[in-house]
Amino acid sequence: MISPTGIGPTREAQVIRTFLELADTLVADYDIIDSLTVLAARCVEILDAAATGILLADADGRLRLIAASSEQARLLELFQLQNDEGPCMEAFASGRAVGHVDLAAAVERWTRFAPYAVGAGYRSVYAIPLRLRGDIIGALNLFRCEPGSLDDDDVGLAQALADLASITILQAAAATEARQREDQLQHALDSRVIVEQAKGMLAEHAHIDMPAAFDRIRTRARNTNTKLTDIAASIVGGELDLNALTADSTRNR
Repeated sequence: MISPTGIGPTREAQVIRTFLELADTLVADYDIIDSLTVLAARCVEILDAAATGILLADADGRLRLIAASSEQARLLELFQLQNDEGPCMEAFASGRAVGHVDLAAAVERWTRFAPYAVGAGYRSVYAIPLRLRGDIIGALNLFRCEPGSLDDDDVGLAQALADLASITILQAAAATEARQREDQLQHALDSRVIVEQAKGMLAEHAHIDMPAAFDRIRTRARNTNTKLTDIAASIVGGELDLNALTADSTRNR
């Protein structure tokens, strides 16, 4: 049975859960990176996508990675940014959704990105701009393992999730002047740098991969009711014993 929204009952429940989950974070002192990481993961669950990345423009108008659904998605987004080529760049520049139904046939359009994405196992892509009124502040990327286009329901839902990402990022600054908004965005991006540094330090210390290190940091943050970025800053600053995170992981097995 299909619901009146055109979305199957199981996925409709997932959509409702996602919006409620993000709404809960927006009424409290939320952590932008953690909230967007949850949203990226939910996009994979809800939409016909294998991986998701969320990119945000810094104060100079350059896109930077803010969240990804997996380590592979993170690397793919970083490759796209480093080579200044790909769907997210076009979606951000044009303010319109950009897609390609078969990345294997997109080599002329994206000389470096298309072969890299295909080599990583992805065959199609859909990038949606993040909007705040008339401003474009970033892009949401959906990567799929099969060639083909998103159906109309998925396109509409993807845009709604992109809009939710925009609200998540800017809810505290939506009514402020442009300078204050830039400061809020820059703070989020700077926080991401600290998180990446902490992941690297923990991964090297514990001899684990980056996703496992990120999971341990998130677990510590949630178990202690502390912001993820504060835990990361404690790791980078040498204030938190890295062995304590290993103990957290052992207790949660």
